[in-house]
Amino acid sequence: DILVDGKLCDCDIVVTCQVGDPVPLQVKLTNWSKHSVGPFALTVMPYQDYQNGVHNYDLQDAITFVGSNTFYIDSVKPTKDSVYFGALLFLYTGDFYLNIKFHEDNCSRELPLSWLCLPSVHIRATEPV
Repeated sequence: DILVDGKLCDCDIVVTCQVGDPVPLQVKLTNWSKHSVGPFALTVMPYQDYQNGVHNYDLQDAITFVGSNTFYIDSVKPTKDSVYFGALLFLYTGDFYLNIKFHEDNCSRELPLSWLCLPSVHIRATEPV
C-alpha cells in the first residue's frame, strides 16, 4: 500500500500537494508468502513523464527528500508487514511521478519483475494559495 499525504494511491489517482509543503510518503509492504522475505531495499525515484516516451529523472532542483529515498529491509515474516515513512518537498509546480522499486540488498541482481516495481504514483504540485 502506498499513501501520499495520508491518501491511499494507485495508478488512477492524482494526489495534489502544494509547493514548499513537506508531503508525507508511506509505503507498506505485506508478506503474503509462507516464507520470510529479505533482505532488500525499497527505493523511491521521482520523475517527470514528457508524454513522448522520455522520463526525466534529473529532478534534484525540483524535488528533495526529507530523509532518505532508500529504505533497507532486513526481513518481513509471513503474513506480517513492514511500513516505511518518508517525505517529499516539491520546489516547483508540475506533474511528477514516483517510481517505487524493491531490489535485493548487497547484490547486483534484481528480483524478478513481479517484485520489481509498484505502479507509479502521480503527484501534482501546485502553487500555494
